[in-house]
Amino acid sequence: QGNTEKVQSAVAECRRMSIAVLPPDINKSMPDFSIEKFNGNLGIRFGLAAVKNVGGAAVEPLISARDQEGEYQSIDDFCRRADLRNVNKKVLESLIKVGTFDHLATRGALLNSINQIVSISQRERQMKESGQSSMFDLWGTSVSTPLPGIALDNFEVPLKEKLAWEKELMGVYFSEHPLSSLASNLKGVVTTFCGQIKDEMVAKPVVVAGILTSCRQLQTRDGRPFVIATLEDLDGNIDITVWTETYIRTKDLWNEGEVLLVEGKVKIREDKLIINCTGASHYQSGNEPPKTDSVPENGLRYLIEISMDDSGAEDVNAERLNNIIDILSLYPGEDTVRLQIKTSTEIQQLELPPVKHNPEMISKLADIIGQSNIIVEKITQ
Repeated sequence: QGNTEKVQSAVAECRRMSIAVLPPDINKSMPDFSIEKFNGNLGIRFGLAAVKNVGGAAVEPLISARDQEGEYQSIDDFCRRADLRNVNKKVLESLIKVGTFDHLATRGALLNSINQIVSISQRERQMKESGQSSMFDLWGTSVSTPLPGIALDNFEVPLKEKLAWEKELMGVYFSEHPLSSLASNLKGVVTTFCGQIKDEMVAKPVVVAGILTSCRQLQTRDGRPFVIATLEDLDGNIDITVWTETYIRTKDLWNEGEVLLVEGKVKIREDKLIINCTGASHYQSGNEPPKTDSVPENGLRYLIEISMDDSGAEDVNAERLNNIIDILSLYPGEDTVRLQIKTSTEIQQLELPPVKHNPEMISKLADIIGQSNIIVEKITQ
C-alpha cells in the first residue's frame, strides 16, 4: 500500500510538471521506472516490476530476451522467446490487465487465452532444453500469426474494467481517467483542483470534484462515526475528513469509485494539507457551483440569526461551531449574520462575516442545528 501511494504521488507530480508518464509496455519497459524519449521530449516509462504481483525476478528474463533478439512481434513470438519459468499465471495476468501487451493483442483476448499461452510457452521451453525443434521452428518465421495452437479471439473488456485493473495494480490510470469525460465541465463548478491546493489556502473555503479512491469509516473516542477519504481529480489527490454531522447527512456518498463534488475548508493535519468537508453531492455534468453572488436583487438584504445551545460536550460544540463557520464561508456576500450562543448563565452574541443568503446554505445550517434555530429576516435597502 505504501509503495502504491508513492507511485501515485510521483506520477501526479510528473503530470503536474507536464512530464509524460508512459504505460508499461513489454517492448519498452525496464524493471524499474526509466527515462525515455517521447514525441521529441523526455518521458518516464512505468516499470514492469512496479506492477502489483510482479517482481524483478519474473521480468528480468523477459527483458533479457527482448534485448538480445529485439522487440516481441506477436504473442506467438513472445511464447517462443520469453522464459516464463519465473512467471506464474498471476504474474502474467497482472501484466496483461495493465496493458503491458496491448501492442500485441487485446487484454480480453489474452486473458481468455492465458492457459494456452502458459502451456505453449512451457512446451517450447522444454523442447528447446531437450534439443528438439519447437513448433515455431517447424512452421518457420514466414507463417502468419496466430499460429496453430494459440487461438486469440477479438474479445475486449469494457473501459471501466480496464480502469479498475489499472488502479488496483498500479495505483494510477493510463487508458483514461474516469473524470476525463467530465473535465471540460469542471470550470466554473470547482474553485480549485486537488493537486493545486497549497499552504496559502489554509482556512479558506474550496469546492473540488473528483473520484473517491479510498474511504475509511472510523469512530471518534466517544463512538461517533466519521470518514477519512481520498479524492482524486486529473491534477492530483487530497485527503478529505468528513466529521460526524456532515457524514450523517451524506453517508450514502462515501464509497470508493463515487465521483463527488465536495465543499469544505483547507486544513493542516500532521503537516499534511487536507479538506474538512462541510457538504458533498454526486458530481454530474451540469452540477451548479455554490451560489456566491453578492449583488442584491431589488435592493433586498437579509439578516440571518443563528442560535446555538452551549450546554453539550465541549468537543461537540466546537465541531458544530466550526461546521457552521465553514458553511457560511462558502457563501460570501453582504447579508448580515448574527450568532447567539446560549450558555447556562448568559447569551453571547457575535456578528460573523457577511454572506449571500441562499436556500442551500440555510438547509445545510438546519442540518446541523435545526431549522427552529435559524431566523431569516428581509431588510429593504
